[in-house]
Amino acid sequence: MAIKQASTRNFDLVIFGEFFSDMVFYNLRAQPRFGEEVKTDSFLIAPGGGLATAAIAASRLGSATGILTRVGADAPTLPTWNQILGEGLDTSACSILRDQPTALTVSIAYGSNRMMVTHEPINHQLEEMLAQPPVQAKLQRARHVHFACALRRPRAWAPVMRKLREEGITVSADFGWNPELSPTQLHSIVKDCQFIFPNEHEAKAITGASDASRALERLQDWVRVPVIKLGKRGAMLMAGGKVYRQPTLPIPVVDATGAGDAFDGGFLHAFLHGGDWDTCLRAGNICSSLSASQPGGSQGLPNPKEFRRHMAELKAQAGRMQTRG
Repeated sequence: MAIKQASTRNFDLVIFGEFFSDMVFYNLRAQPRFGEEVKTDSFLIAPGGGLATAAIAASRLGSATGILTRVGADAPTLPTWNQILGEGLDTSACSILRDQPTALTVSIAYGSNRMMVTHEPINHQLEEMLAQPPVQAKLQRARHVHFACALRRPRAWAPVMRKLREEGITVSADFGWNPELSPTQLHSIVKDCQFIFPNEHEAKAITGASDASRALERLQDWVRVPVIKLGKRGAMLMAGGKVYRQPTLPIPVVDATGAGDAFDGGFLHAFLHGGDWDTCLRAGNICSSLSASQPGGSQGLPNPKEFRRHMAELKAQAGRMQTRG
């Protein structure tokens, strides 16, 4: 199987998380209901999950990126895994399980909403990979480590994040919402993170806050720089007690699957290349907006030229608004 060997260079970014093959149905004529069949001419198979989309976003913009995940013995036959290899991502230290298929998600997009069904036994207890020496060595070669997966078993995750921070490696996480973990348990895991990336719904569920602004204030006590993704309304963060907020691009949504993960990749690329907080938010919003403009999380992600053009547009827009103000 084609697993790229580790190079001698360091990584800007290493992402640890779950890999999926996504089967995406979009441009549906009607909302699916149980007992009915809905047909569409629009279908796509693409790499999915927070790991793949964030990694592709950062790598296309120029960040040296590696991934750590599990795939099945079927991976060499999958166009999704071959796309990962074709994107130039370092896949050394990834695990191949011979007795499990690679995780699969069926995504159905209708308007700006989506529903998903996932088969992922291969991702159960993914945190066991953290004890493997090759995985530990690869994490230590990164400037920044991003965890793109559900965080269970606090005793497995917290020591790893603490050690990375002590080594001078910044850490972030996009963990979704897991009602099995109490806020206290979740805080014990992410307290060593530089960033966390919940969406608005997740942020309110985690903190018990009634709105995103209150949730952001409460998350400031958890991590150094909490970031909340607001969908069509952009994203905001709090740093040093100050709130920063930036809008998305005015682009129609085709499929929002993976847009939040694309945001993570763009934001982290800008952070790793010296961007200020407004620039980081704009970078995330550019990747998120362009991701949502195409089916599948990674199909619309920008190249450096497209990214620079949209960044210039957003900065010019901000300048015009300041002038009017």
